[in-house]
Parts: sequence; C-alpha cells; structure tokens
Amino acid sequence: MEFNYSEEQLALQETLQRFISRDYDFDKRRKFSASSLGYSAEAWTQYAELGLLSLPYPEEFGGLGGNAVDIMLVMEQFGQGLLLEPYLSTVVTCGGLIRDAAPTPMKQKMLPQIAAGELKLALAAYEAAGRYDLSYVGCTARESGGSWHLTGRKTVVLDGASADHYLVSARSSGGTGDRDGISLFLVPRDAKGLTVAAYPTQWGARAADLKLDEVTVGADALIGAPGRALPIIERAVDRANAALCAEAVGIINALNQATLNYLKTRKQFGVAIGTFQALKHKMADMLIAAEQSRSMAIIAAVHADSQDAAERHRAISAAKAYIGQAGRLVGQSAVQMHGGMGVVDELIVSHYFKRLTMIDLSLGDADYHLANFSDTLRQAVSSV
Repeated sequence: MEFNYSEEQLALQETLQRFISRDYDFDKRRKFSASSLGYSAEAWTQYAELGLLSLPYPEEFGGLGGNAVDIMLVMEQFGQGLLLEPYLSTVVTCGGLIRDAAPTPMKQKMLPQIAAGELKLALAAYEAAGRYDLSYVGCTARESGGSWHLTGRKTVVLDGASADHYLVSARSSGGTGDRDGISLFLVPRDAKGLTVAAYPTQWGARAADLKLDEVTVGADALIGAPGRALPIIERAVDRANAALCAEAVGIINALNQATLNYLKTRKQFGVAIGTFQALKHKMADMLIAAEQSRSMAIIAAVHADSQDAAERHRAISAAKAYIGQAGRLVGQSAVQMHGGMGVVDELIVSHYFKRLTMIDLSLGDADYHLANFSDTLRQAVSSV
C-alpha cells in the first residue's frame, strides 16, 4: 500500500522542522527540562499559534478537523526534537476523550481552551496494583446529594505535574477488576482533598501520583454514562499508543541519522569506523527496523479512529509491541556504536534512548501488548 502525506501535511511537517531547528535545539531542551515547569511555556504558546493544539478537534469547537494520521505526523516530529510539552496527554489523550464522550457544554468550554493553550489535562486511569490494566480500579466514586465523592490513589499520571484538570477513573459499582462499574470524572487541580505528588521522569518530563480523599465534584463533572466509562478510556489510550508509536519512529530515525554521521566521522586505524563490515551490518539492521517501525506506526494511525474496538486494539497492540522491541534494538545499537560517548548526558543519543525506553513502558510495554495482540487474535479466529 502506498502512503504519502498531503501537501498540507507536508507543509505542517516543514513548519515543525523549522521550529525545532530554530527554537528547540538540544541545549535549549536541556534547559527546559531542568526548569521547574519541565518544558517550555513559550513553545506551548507557539503550538497554539501554529494550530497544533486544535488539530484533532471539530471545527464547531474551534478545531481543524484533523485525524490520527495528522497526529502521527506531529508526533513523529516531536520524537525527532525530543519535545517535552504535554501534547500527548492534553491534546491527544484527554482532549480526544472529551471530544468523543463529554457532554456538549463541557466540549464547548474546554476544547477551545485547549486549542488556545490555556488548559492542560492529564489522564489518571492507572493504579499501582493494576499495572497496565485499565479495568483495575480501586478508587471509589460515591454519589450523594447530586454530587460525587472520590477516594483513592492514582499512579504515574503522565504530565500530571502541570495539569490544570485530571480525568480520573473511579469505581461507582462492581468489584476491583470488573469491566463494568467504572466512571470517569473531571477533577480540577485545586479540588479540596486532592494531593498531587509530582516528580521528574527518566527522560526529563514530569509525572505525578494523585491521592484523593473525599474529593467532591458535581454531576456535571461526569464524562459518559455512570459505570460505562471503560470503553471510552480504552479508546483514548489506544489513540495515545498510536501517537507514541509515531513519536518512537521519529526518535528511531533521528538515532539512525546521528549514528550514521558518527560512523562516517569517527576514525580508528586511520579510517572511518563506518567502513568496518560488522558495523555496516548493524547499521543495516537499524535501518530495517526503522522502516518496519514506520509501517507499523502507519497501521496504528490508520486504525486509531476505528469504531471496531477489537480491530483497533489488535492493530495498535501489534504496532506498540513491535516498535517497543525495535526501539530497544536501535537504542542499544546506537549506544554501542557511539562507545562511551553514547551514554553521556551531553550527547543527545543517550536522551533518545531514554525516551524510547519510556515510550515502551508507557501505556503498556511490549510484553503486555504482545499478549493483548495474541488474545484479541485468538478471539477473532474463534468467532469465525
């Protein structure tokens, strides 16, 4: 199948490339990461001006009507530049969830704010004992007097350190691990009883753990039907995983280019080390992994908007599993061929490898998605 970007998509790609080379080089990125915010507020404003923050939303809510392939293009550039801003959490995951499932008044209020760069969100759907299982929800939601009262803990909330609101999954009925009985709530950061413990992640961004102690929200904070939120959360996470696959492809390509340049310039015994046959073979393996990863990322993006949940899960899990493995191969090979320089903080290679590792571990690692792919494939075959 032939896959090519449209002229508009290519123009957006070139704009992002110019922005990264001009305003977001590696030295600036290190300063952004070391700041108290953990990213560049100025860059976030520029994303709004470029239309990136409104890209996936309908025009009626101030958006540009983009799709998952448009997001793929943006995230690939985010990967090459190692951009730190909470685009995935705010725009793709939470913004997409609000677009798909929130009541109209919430959409009308929040989507334009996201598009303008005035609002940041984070998904609080994972708990320590559940690992990657979105149905494992011990956080409780109790309805009383027209309000909901939330109690529990959420762990590793990506970009939770800077979020203005959280989308929190909580159990309103059933037992821990049941698919039914999970509800989703919009919780403001300043809600009484909410404690946010922020910390830096391995690759330089920020995450947070949440503790909810009788946090009270109104009935208008409920997203979707009570007890029926798991499918919409899974759909949002699927789209986030497709975006992560695209980001990983951008990093893999950047690592390959950096390694190839190093092999051409680093000399031993009076010749460039890129002339050594063993390194040529390893570089070829890295390039093959990059091409196959890109193909899998395209498959994930094409299926990300599918209404067939089983088909969507299967395609995206396949992509996430393969790209997780390919990212490890490319990252390890790049570090090995750079030698000692491959792990120093002053060289971007080590930062690329850290981000690839974090992408693999985020929203389900390669082993988790390989098992999920196997399960969904078996179910599809048995139903025929």
